[in-house]
Amino acid sequence: MSRGPIRALVLGDSQAARVVPPSGFTAHLTLFVSGAMAFLVVFALALSLASGRLADRWAEELARSATLRINAPLDQRAAQTKAALQVLRQTPGIASARALSQEEQAALLAPWFGADLQLGDLPVPQLIEIIDAEPGYDAAGLRLRLAAEVTGAVLDDHTRWRRPLVDAAHSLRRLGWVAILLIGGATAAMITLAANAALSANAQVIEVLRLVGARDRYIAQAFVRRFTLRALIGATVGVAFGLAGVALLPEASDEGGFLTGLGFQGVGWLLPLLIPLLGALVAFVATWSAAHRTLKELI
Repeated sequence: MSRGPIRALVLGDSQAARVVPPSGFTAHLTLFVSGAMAFLVVFALALSLASGRLADRWAEELARSATLRINAPLDQRAAQTKAALQVLRQTPGIASARALSQEEQAALLAPWFGADLQLGDLPVPQLIEIIDAEPGYDAAGLRLRLAAEVTGAVLDDHTRWRRPLVDAAHSLRRLGWVAILLIGGATAAMITLAANAALSANAQVIEVLRLVGARDRYIAQAFVRRFTLRALIGATVGVAFGLAGVALLPEASDEGGFLTGLGFQGVGWLLPLLIPLLGALVAFVATWSAAHRTLKELI
């Protein structure tokens, strides 16, 4: 009657399987918990991966751009803008620099002041868009030169608000992985309770098996196999529904911002396929531990 746990899990044993009830409360609980938790893991994984992509994109886009503001009287603004552009074109590490038109600046302010904004009515500074080149420019040195040659120029390399955005996206990614770990722990706890309930309900059958010479390892393998297969089936169904839900989410778009593009991309669609296997592994470990502990208590 002695077999390895992995071999017993794959091959099974018709006689030992009779120890575990094929249906009932524990079966339904195991299937439901495995399916529900796998469904939640799919969305937690999608959130974590999407947050990582968002953090990388924000870091790359914001690190390559900067803004120069020309705060000068209207009669000096054109001359200072021209001088600033000359300085920027001579600065190593800057790929391009251009002054935004009045239409472009009005479009930037439209969400706050409306589409009918007239820039001539407001003291709006001239903005210059700066695109970095590899390996980047010396911001401190550029500020010193601008202070000497263009008194009304203020360099904003987006560091003040770039770092909080990227940190927030990284925090969301970590939160997604923490959620996955918590879901795994909750799954293990629920399956352990179900296994304990099944073992206690079959205490008399276990006692008879012991009388005819069955070892505790042999009895435990029956429970491990049944609960592991239930978890595998439930997790597979949960992942299928989870992937269907993710597929229905809106695709990434600039208009939608962070609320779009929360699905998987490329080979990322293959990662959820590992969830049923991991769910079965969690069930295997949880049931094996619960079975050996409970069988010792039934002696």
